[in-house]
Amino acid sequence: MTAASTSPAQSRGVTAQAASIIAALPRAEKIRLVSGADFWNTEAAEGQGVSAFMLTDGPHGLRKQNGSGDHAGLHDSVPATCFPTASALGSTWDVPLLEEVGAALGRESRTEEVGVLLGPGLNIKRHPAGGRNFEYLSEDPLLSGRMAAALVRGIQSEGVGACLKHFAANNQESDRMRIDTLVDERALREIYLTGFEIAVREAEPWTVMCAYNLINGEHAGESHKLLTEVLRDEWGFDGLVMTDWFATFDRPAGIRAGLDLEMPSSSGAWDGRIEAAIEAGELSEADLDVACGRVVTLALKVAAERASRLPADPVAMHDDHHDLARRVAAAAATLLTNDGTLPLAPRGRIALIGAFAETPRHQGGGSSLVNSTRMDTALAAMRTRLGDDGEVVYAPGYDAATGEASDAQIAEALAAAEGAEAVVLMVGLPTSFESEGYDRDHLDLPSSHERLIQAVTARHDRVVVALSHGAPVHMPWADAPEAIVTGHLGGQAAGSAIVDVLFGDAEPGGRLAESYPVQAKDLPSDHHFASAPTQVQYREGIYVGYRFHDTFGVPARFPFGHGLSYTTFEIGDTKLTGRGTSRTVTVPVTNTSGRAGSTVVQVYVHDPVSTLHRPAQELKGFAKVWLEPGETAQAAIALDARSFAVYDVDASAWKVEAGEYELRIGLSSTRIVATKTVRISSDDVIAPAAAPASAIAADKEFAGMLGRPIPAPRPLFPFHYDSTIGDLTSTWLGRRFGGVLRAAMAKAMPTDGDMPDEVRETMTSFVVNMPLRALPAMSEDRLTFASLDRLIRLLNSTALSSRRAARK
Repeated sequence: MTAASTSPAQSRGVTAQAASIIAALPRAEKIRLVSGADFWNTEAAEGQGVSAFMLTDGPHGLRKQNGSGDHAGLHDSVPATCFPTASALGSTWDVPLLEEVGAALGRESRTEEVGVLLGPGLNIKRHPAGGRNFEYLSEDPLLSGRMAAALVRGIQSEGVGACLKHFAANNQESDRMRIDTLVDERALREIYLTGFEIAVREAEPWTVMCAYNLINGEHAGESHKLLTEVLRDEWGFDGLVMTDWFATFDRPAGIRAGLDLEMPSSSGAWDGRIEAAIEAGELSEADLDVACGRVVTLALKVAAERASRLPADPVAMHDDHHDLARRVAAAAATLLTNDGTLPLAPRGRIALIGAFAETPRHQGGGSSLVNSTRMDTALAAMRTRLGDDGEVVYAPGYDAATGEASDAQIAEALAAAEGAEAVVLMVGLPTSFESEGYDRDHLDLPSSHERLIQAVTARHDRVVVALSHGAPVHMPWADAPEAIVTGHLGGQAAGSAIVDVLFGDAEPGGRLAESYPVQAKDLPSDHHFASAPTQVQYREGIYVGYRFHDTFGVPARFPFGHGLSYTTFEIGDTKLTGRGTSRTVTVPVTNTSGRAGSTVVQVYVHDPVSTLHRPAQELKGFAKVWLEPGETAQAAIALDARSFAVYDVDASAWKVEAGEYELRIGLSSTRIVATKTVRISSDDVIAPAAAPASAIAADKEFAGMLGRPIPAPRPLFPFHYDSTIGDLTSTWLGRRFGGVLRAAMAKAMPTDGDMPDEVRETMTSFVVNMPLRALPAMSEDRLTFASLDRLIRLLNSTALSSRRAARK
């Protein structure tokens, strides 16, 4: 059967032109087209007018390999604007601004002839120690979805495809390529899928990338329920679904499930198995036609967009984008505390302490690493800002790369602070603390940074701590400085942007998109996070982030939505209009200060009486407003049925229960300034489900949430396709073979002497955690799956023989 003869539902995302092309192709050609040609490019069918196109990273800046870098392109790439990372972008709460960023990303991608930019990432920040949290937007699905949708609209406005990733429940880096995420259906729908749903419905992305992990025992890339029933049939997605790089576990099963494109090229390693599956009736030709048709449809779309647009002037473009990056970094900067010390007066003697002032910590490690077109430093920016009206006394205080400090460096910092009218202390997390490939094992700042804070605040009464970090940190010292501002990871203009904020030339526009806990062990997710190699249990269910803090009365150090301003605002009488579940909350906001500024009005919904247990409140709308001195504006926030709904697992449907709901208008999840009550009529009947006795479900409770007994984690032995190269060290033959594999992979992806430490650590983690199933794809046809099967049998039988001999 060809794609032309399949039903419209089966062929969703395949144009008539693509279907006609596919109908003329032999099966072998179609199989070739559903895998990449190399690491970054798709295959072409030039005889049919189908050109190849490039896919490349990343979420906050183009990371296109320039041809001379390492195999994965982590080491070297073309110069591009490094915008603030997603942790900062989410903190802007500014939808139009993120569309501007997306358009800039699309423009640079188009200029470099990139067809699909791999981003944005919008996985939920389940635990603050997630190594890739800086690449994700929020702990809240509504905020994540709205901000991701804005980026997608911006990118695609320039004729470049966006790619939502990583679909889904990819919330830790440890063992990410084989971890089985056990999550109940309600939490999956309400927390982990909702952001993707919003972005798909609001922005219509061209592509979606599946995650590495399994979900409830099934690989994300082979889940028909996830990729077809939910993504396409429920949400109406009509684009292409691709693998994450080397995420393929069973290619025929993936095609059957709705996974269209395998990346990167597997050099034909899967071709024979696809052919055999079709011959055996395990995979229909129609499924292959649809997958191939979607690849061809996207290739034709990319080519048409490229032909219709002129490239931008790179010099002018990069200048404009640097200015935008600076504006965005200031809009993301979040003022956590302030006793009036900020903004600083631009005069006098100011001590600037911290090596990040000279060597900015501006982005995270891993596949999102951008080769910035330029780099602003806070030291240079502050000297320029003060000019002849003041003096900047600088002391590094610590080593920027390691975060370590000597006694001499601490002493030098204290000397710099002596006699200063104010001290700006720049501290945070060195790059090696946060990267793709591994999670943090604690939330502490480097001990030397804490020591520096304690020493300087003990001797000076006007200290401002400026943080650079991609995710929350412990702050037992939070009451010591007079002000704390976080720039998150502010991109290439972070240095100048933080100086703009410190002196009040720009408003600190950020509001936290994630809660900062007092300590990680307070969190229910902490009890089941990166603690087992093959399974992670989401026993907290829906109680993630502020949903936990606000429901169970465990205060965060800084709550979700928090952020101070240099401006004061007055909230007027809230009005509620509309009928049924379609309501609009209108909030008058007045700037009562003498300077312009912004604030974010947040609407949370509280259900006082519910059949199902629910969080105390959930964010259901927000609006960012900018006001001149004395100006009043109306913040209008629209609510719909989903604003009141819960997911009924028994009915597999979203339902709204009749009754009264409290609408809480806040400036953070804990700073509620007004409330409105609304009565909703509904005929929906919701199946009851028992609430767990605490924030962490007990064994019986969790089994009830899952709807089945809790499965045992998959053992590390015997070896199988999901076993990693690191697992092989448990046997003597595995150690020898693993050594050979590591050497071969190191040759393919070298970690040479001039490679930054954070890149080397990511690459090392990538190699050690590579599953055996990826080896044929990486071997460039030197290792077949048949050979891999024989090798695994040999490793297992040898190990079993050795163990039997040891028992005798």
